[in-house]
Amino acid sequence: MKKIGFIDYFLDEWHAEKYPGWIDKASSGRMQVTYAYGKSNQDGKLSNAEWCQKKGIQLLDSIEKVVEHSDYLVVLSPDHPEYHEELAQLALQSGKPTYIDKTFAPDRASALRMFELADKHRTPMFSTSALRFAAEYSGIEKQGIESLISLGPGMFTNYAIHQVEPIVSLMGTDVRRVMWVGTDHTPALLIGYGDGRQAVFHQYGPECPFSMALYYDGGQSRFLKIESDFFGAFIENLVGFFESGQPPVAQEETMAIATILDLGARAAKTPYQWLQLK
Repeated sequence: MKKIGFIDYFLDEWHAEKYPGWIDKASSGRMQVTYAYGKSNQDGKLSNAEWCQKKGIQLLDSIEKVVEHSDYLVVLSPDHPEYHEELAQLALQSGKPTYIDKTFAPDRASALRMFELADKHRTPMFSTSALRFAAEYSGIEKQGIESLISLGPGMFTNYAIHQVEPIVSLMGTDVRRVMWVGTDHTPALLIGYGDGRQAVFHQYGPECPFSMALYYDGGQSRFLKIESDFFGAFIENLVGFFESGQPPVAQEETMAIATILDLGARAAKTPYQWLQLK
């Protein structure tokens, strides 16, 4: 059995709660979350010690020990990406396959530093939104997409990733500019490509399902509503990554996504004005 170590800001959160059982099932018991570290305890949450006792996972008192004892590493903190670079430092120097949860980085600069550190130490690493692996996207013809509009729930800071990830996976990385076209309560970002193609995503609150309309340069259009088990597909890809050491998401795409999110947050301060990607 291969041992997985969790590294988190605090452990009593949804991803840390669900991933161990999903990984155990997807790997048929070949992999199990065995060790965990939490940087802090949070008011209103189980303490890291209480959470580990409940889950039957050994709490270690340092990231160093988690990295040392684990075969594979997962850096969590899904709603606090500002801690990812700090939490991932030792994992990215370990040479052990490492997954960093969404949102990968709070800005382009820290994303680049993490990839450079992993590359320097030959550490296989990737990050993604689980939405990338939705079955509805997997059969989409990418060639000829002229424009698309994406809808979904949540707020920009922690849920924009779930729409930007599929957009980049479908339309590519040649993004040149972004424009904020949303409001305080309904974030929206227009994404402009170098050849004139464009994508826009809107966030319309918790009752808005993930969906997408696409228009092709030949005049065809298509509408998708995401209803498949994208988390199940993501976990299967995660297990495959641990086994092979081959990241299922290209570094170029993750960097493009980090750049769009970084510029998008800045664009919110100057609505209806293009911000150019350098």
